[in-house]
Amino acid sequence: MAEPESTVINTDVKQKDPSKALVIAVTTRAIFNLEEEHKLYLEKGKEEYTRHQQANQDKPLPPGTAFAFIQAAKYVNEKILESTPAEKNLFDILVLSNNSPESSVRIINSAKYYGLEISKFCFVSDEDSTQYLKSHGVKLFLSADRTDVCSALQRGDLTSLCLAGVSAALIFHQEVQAPSTPLRVVFDGDAVLFSDETDKVFQEQGLEGAMQYERAMEAVPMGEGPLKAFAMHLGKMRKKFSQEKSPIRTYLVTARSGRDMGIRAIRTLQEWGLAIDEAFFMDGAPKGPILAQIQPHIFFDDRIHNIQAAQNVGVPSAWVP
Repeated sequence: MAEPESTVINTDVKQKDPSKALVIAVTTRAIFNLEEEHKLYLEKGKEEYTRHQQANQDKPLPPGTAFAFIQAAKYVNEKILESTPAEKNLFDILVLSNNSPESSVRIINSAKYYGLEISKFCFVSDEDSTQYLKSHGVKLFLSADRTDVCSALQRGDLTSLCLAGVSAALIFHQEVQAPSTPLRVVFDGDAVLFSDETDKVFQEQGLEGAMQYERAMEAVPMGEGPLKAFAMHLGKMRKKFSQEKSPIRTYLVTARSGRDMGIRAIRTLQEWGLAIDEAFFMDGAPKGPILAQIQPHIFFDDRIHNIQAAQNVGVPSAWVP
């Protein structure tokens, strides 16, 4: 598919090679706090929203939930290029938006005001912006629009995207403090890093059945979850550094118990060659306290109650459908 006519190249940053880079697309409402503007759009319509954005085009938007994650990605790029100036395995961030081009100037100005390393801005007006993900080589799509994500899931579009190597997650709006570097990413296990096979057994046979299944399958690596490819690319970046000097730290925080269901998870990671800095097997305990201690830039989970627990301790979180 051809690039949309309203793609704006950000000449302030070095353009990346999308065939080598880890391309992440974020919506404007994921990266900036546009809740008031979105309310205006819903209540008074597109024309009033456009007028408001044009009138305030020189007023920077406040940071949104994914803002700190994007800042930390820039930090990782800087550290990689310090070590290897010709390296092409970098983060490549693009903004993908249903905003019309005439209301987009404020978005671009805000990104430049904060010095964010965003390569491209794609404004597709009222079209379905997700149709451009594959053409840009996107590996992770972060959106703040629950309706769009859920609608895409019901149509089967997200399944198609995952088969094409694109993972999607829903960012929940919240007020967050920008954590310090390095980039810290937390993954849930089942249905996020790993497949949902054991979850299905748990739903059908309960905890005892799931534990029996895990013991029987202990030597068999689990299937791939929707965030596996993203985690593997992070791992590839991380391997360029020693553990002490790495600008990336990754974590597994799973409801699994370490005693009964942890061995298979660890063996799966070893089979994949994916090094995780720290793993926490919570045995069903709340994840909020450990997330508050880690203070990640982003936390991926497939359960809404875990997302809510993360929000309660001010952790930026993304639901993986």
